[in-house]
Order: sequence, then structure tokens, then C-alpha cells
Amino acid sequence: MILETKRLILRPWQQCDAEELYKYAKDPQVGPIAGWPVHTSVENSRDIIGTVLSAPQTYAVVLKTTDLPVGSIALMIGERSNIGLPDTEGEIGYWIGVPYWGQGLIPEAVKKLIEYGFEELKLEKIWCGYFDGNEKSKRVQIKCGFRYHHTQENVPCAIAGLLRTEHISCITKEQWLDDNK
Repeated sequence: MILETKRLILRPWQQCDAEELYKYAKDPQVGPIAGWPVHTSVENSRDIIGTVLSAPQTYAVVLKTTDLPVGSIALMIGERSNIGLPDTEGEIGYWIGVPYWGQGLIPEAVKKLIEYGFEELKLEKIWCGYFDGNEKSKRVQIKCGFRYHHTQENVPCAIAGLLRTEHISCITKEQWLDDNK
């Protein structure tokens, strides 16, 4: 599946994206705040593409102007989610490379994935979370219509031995429809 917005193409990750992925994922400002370790090499990024980023509904965030990936976004449905959801609900996760922070690209991608989730996949509710201190992610969620739901303490993440505080928000299909009238 390929999704398109004004400035972006959301498409599956490809092995040939490994160098671009590494360029952004090696930055310590990106992964740890999102709960995953910094990539250590192009080969490490290639492995991540073959495992984590090959999951269903996981997309490279590609700039139309360059045709190169600058971030990632995923919609994890049901049990694939990190928060244990029924099959009628999904969780969105995302990140973008530092040079592209503050340009509204991730909100653009998130809004498209919400639309896809509700209209095409017939989801009833979509969730999203951010770890304490990730104010940029919090702002994305507010811009995209998510409403705060709860906070969880001592949440494990992909960084071995690290427990975080996660703030969880959600949006129902009805709320999304009301917001987009």
C-alpha cells in the first residue's frame, strides 16, 4: 500500500533505504526519545528494515521533492500494538529525522494514516503515545486531534533495561469525523 499527501509518499521500506535510514536513525536525538536505540551502522539499519520496519502498515516517510525517506510511521493494529488493543483499534507510532523537525511533515503523515485507518481499515479508535519529555510528539498528537487518555509508569521500551513514563492519547472515528466536518 502506498499513501500520498501534499508533500509526502508513505510507502513500504526497502533494503535500498538503509543508508538514508541510518543517516537519521544514528542521531541520538531521534531514537532514544521515541524508545529505541540509536542505529550503529548501515548494516544495523538494513537489519531493522528487514525485521521491525517490514511489519504490516509500516511506512517510510518519503519527501516527494527528493524521493528519499526522512522518517517512519506505522499503524499497529490489534495485538501488534504496544498497548494491547482489540482488532478494531490501532496505534500509530512515528519519528522523523532532525533536519525535518518543525516542518509539519509528521502531522501530515499522521493525519493521512488516521484517515486510512478509519476509512479503509474501518478502525473504531486509534491510539498514540509519547514518552515523558518528548514535547514534539505531544504537539503532533494534539495537532492531529488525539485526546489525552491516561499515563502509564514503568513502561519497557526497545532500549534494554530502560523503563519510561508514557502518556497515551486516542481519537475515535466519531471524534475524527466531527473534527473534519
